[in-house]
Amino acid sequence: MNILILNAGSSSIKFQLLQMPSEKVVCSGMAERIGQNDAVLSFKSQHSELTETGTIASHQEGLERIVELLLDSDKGVIKHVEEIDAVGHRVVHGGKLFTNTTLITNEVKGKIAEFATLAPLHNPHNLEGIHIAERLFPKAPQIAVFDTAFHQTIPEKAKKYALPNKLYEEEGIQVYGFHGTSHKYVSEKAIAHLQLATSKILSIHLGNGCSMTAIVNGKSMDHSLGFAPSNGLIMGSRSGDIDHAIIFHLVNKLGYELSDVERMINKESGMLGLTGYADLRDIQREAANGDKDCVLALEMNAYRIKKYIGAYAAAMNGVDAIIFTAGIGENSNLLRSKVCSDMEFLELAIDQEKNEIRSNSLREIQSQESKIRILVIPTNEELEIAKQAFQIAH
Repeated sequence: MNILILNAGSSSIKFQLLQMPSEKVVCSGMAERIGQNDAVLSFKSQHSELTETGTIASHQEGLERIVELLLDSDKGVIKHVEEIDAVGHRVVHGGKLFTNTTLITNEVKGKIAEFATLAPLHNPHNLEGIHIAERLFPKAPQIAVFDTAFHQTIPEKAKKYALPNKLYEEEGIQVYGFHGTSHKYVSEKAIAHLQLATSKILSIHLGNGCSMTAIVNGKSMDHSLGFAPSNGLIMGSRSGDIDHAIIFHLVNKLGYELSDVERMINKESGMLGLTGYADLRDIQREAANGDKDCVLALEMNAYRIKKYIGAYAAAMNGVDAIIFTAGIGENSNLLRSKVCSDMEFLELAIDQEKNEIRSNSLREIQSQESKIRILVIPTNEELEIAKQAFQIAH
C-alpha cells in the first residue's frame, strides 16, 4: 500500500510517502518557516531532490505545493491520485475521546474542530490538511493518529490538576500530553538499543514546540505539556510555564483583552518574545555575534529543561537514559551541551566531541564517567503514523 503521511506542525508540514508494510520511503520532504518570507520547501525521492526558498503564506499553500510535487511530470513519484491508498494525518489533540488511531468521518472532523480551542496552533492546521487531502485524494481513506493517545497511561496523580473535582470529572480538564507519536517512536528505539529489562527514560522533544516525557517501561508516566500545548518548556513562540496570575494582571490591571493574552502566550512569546527570532538557528547565530537577548534566551531555555530533568528524575526515582529528538534536539549540539552541563549530582556528563558529530542515526553522546546514557535519536513520526494507519487501512 502507498500511504501518504501529513504531519502539520505549528509552522511546518512534514510529509512522507511510504510503501507499507515494507516501510520503504518513496519520497519525503518538508515545508518549514510557514508564514515567513524565507520559507523553505524540500522534496527528496530516489530520483530527484530539490529545495525552494520563498514565501509560503499558509499551511494550505504548503500542502497544495507538496501535492503538486508528488504529481510533477518530471520530479514526481505518482501519476494519478488514485495511487495513494490511504492518507495518515497527525492530529495533536484528541481529548479523552480519541485514544487510538481512528478512521476519519464527518463526526471525527467535528470533534477535531471542537478540540481546536485546546490546541489552537495545531488542530486547525491538522483539520485543514484533512480537508485538502479529502479533496485531492477523494478515494483514499483518511486516518488520524492522535498525539495525545500515547499519554493515556499517565496516572491520575500526575494528570489531575488541583482544581475542583467537577472540572476533571465533568469537563475533562486534565493533563493530556502531546508529541506522543514522537515520544513513542524514540522511546521504543531507545528501549531496543539499551536492552534493559526495565527502563526509566526521559524523552526530550525539542522543535518549534517542545516537551518532555517521563517514560517507565515504555509507558508515559508524566509529561511537560498539559491541558493544551502551551505550558512546560520554553518554545519557539509559546511561553511555556508562567505564573497564571500574570494573565489576571494583564487583563485586570493592564487592560489586555483575553484574546490578546491568548495570542501573546501562543504566538508572541517563547524564544520569539525573548529575542525577536522564532528559529533557534537564527538565535544561535545572533548569540555567537554577541546579542545579549539571544545569549540569555538560550540560557533560559536550557535552564527550564534542566529543571524538568530534575523533577522527572525524582518522579521516576532514577533515570537510565535521556533522549534528545526532533529538529532542535537532533541538531543543536549547543543546546544539548548547555542542558547536560553542571549535572554532576545526577552523574550525568556529555562527551563534547561525540556531541558535535552530526548523524542521521541513533548515537550515544555521554562521557565515560556518565551513569546516565545520553541518546540522540532522529524521530520519525511519519513512520510511526504510517504503521498505525496501515493497521486501519489494510
